[in-house]
Amino acid sequence: MTENDDSSASPVGAIGRITVPIPQDGFGEVLVAVRGGSEAYAAWSDEPIGRHIRVLVTECISARSVIVEPLPS
Repeated sequence: MTENDDSSASPVGAIGRITVPIPQDGFGEVLVAVRGGSEAYAAWSDEPIGRHIRVLVTECISARSVIVEPLPS
């Protein structure tokens, strides 16, 4: 692994905020702070999550899609 390796830019482990609600059996959108800015990702979850809820990115399933779970309140 080198210093220029893009793996350090992974959103996994980052905190984000839901911008488009995640419905049951569907996807929404999460805004995550990565690479010195904010990026939007398609977001999937095992449970519905409402808008503005803070979440943790637990897995990256493609370059622009992640799995998230709500942070405890």
